[in-house]
Amino acid sequence: MPALGADMESGTLVEWLIKPGDRVKRGDVVAVVETQKGAIEIEIFDEGLVSEIVAPVGTKVPVGGLLARIGGPAGPGAKQTPTPVPSREAVAPSLMGAPSGRAMPTAPRGKATPAARRRAAELGIDVGGLAGTGIKGAVTIDDVEAAVQQPALSAMTRQPMRRTGFDLTEMRKAIAAAMGRSKREIPHYYLNHTIDLGRARGWLEQFNAAQSVPQRLLPAVLLLKASALALREVPQLNGTYTDGVFHPGDGVHVGWAISLRGGGLIAPAIRDADKMALPALMVAMRDLVGRARSGGLRSSELGSPTITVTSLGDRGVEMVTGIIYPPQVAIIGFGMVSNRPWVVEGRIEARPLVTASLAGDHRVSDGHKGALLLNAISRLLQEPETL
Repeated sequence: MPALGADMESGTLVEWLIKPGDRVKRGDVVAVVETQKGAIEIEIFDEGLVSEIVAPVGTKVPVGGLLARIGGPAGPGAKQTPTPVPSREAVAPSLMGAPSGRAMPTAPRGKATPAARRRAAELGIDVGGLAGTGIKGAVTIDDVEAAVQQPALSAMTRQPMRRTGFDLTEMRKAIAAAMGRSKREIPHYYLNHTIDLGRARGWLEQFNAAQSVPQRLLPAVLLLKASALALREVPQLNGTYTDGVFHPGDGVHVGWAISLRGGGLIAPAIRDADKMALPALMVAMRDLVGRARSGGLRSSELGSPTITVTSLGDRGVEMVTGIIYPPQVAIIGFGMVSNRPWVVEGRIEARPLVTASLAGDHRVSDGHKGALLLNAISRLLQEPETL
């Protein structure tokens, strides 16, 4: 069972998407696990053939517990791929844990794309009863939608909906545990910086005027991209702190804080956000928000953030001072953009301003590095065409 954050103790196996004999590779979604954050798709970080399914559907498995075994690329008879038991702070958790238990049968299912499985779950349809038109007969989302239109859809094809939401009480407990740990263990320091967004707003209006509505950018994407690029310049704030040592991130994987309907908060990662063009980053943000609220997040998105960015401007607050999510070492916050008096070349003008904040871990960095990061974000936002 992979660790999907510092607040995770265990997860419940609700669906297997593989069976013994299946060939798997890095990045494949192999299972769905119910956690305090909802239903999460578990990806594999090894390659080979599935030799044994250990945890049956419905089992509550602790972090580091064994879910399944795989053999090497040569087949089930090959030497088992060695994988360490993941720690709770693991950045890239593996599907495999310490060997234990005996094989259990997988839940019966048909081959289907992840999008098709999510849509079928929402509609209460068993994909195993559908004919697929995708690659190698896989059921696609179009097949699921077409099935809904068929009046003769049999009762056997309908099934109880898999729960993809979350328990708000349990989520609040998880948040309380993680934030309590953060305030106890991490010596925070805090910085604020006011940024003039006049040039950024002007560029954004010009860019959006030439785009159709679905392709237009929101101001938040500029803030996110500027933060990601600034972290290249100040990498001391991009990474994790475990076992008394700072581990630099293997990329800039920004955890974007998302408020969930009904309450609760989650911050899955947009991986390599610094390398994405603004339109692609906007698509990624929208996709992440949609899947976070519908229960379609992947384990790699919850286990790999190297920093968190939160924006509460749409809630009408001028500033937010965040609490670091362990094992990360910093969190960046943005308030609302509002017109306020500002001195420009000796004149007082009404300018669109935003207050950026930083909470940093004093075990890893100090105010000097934090100030460099906030100033880098400000400088990049004065050159929006380069983002």
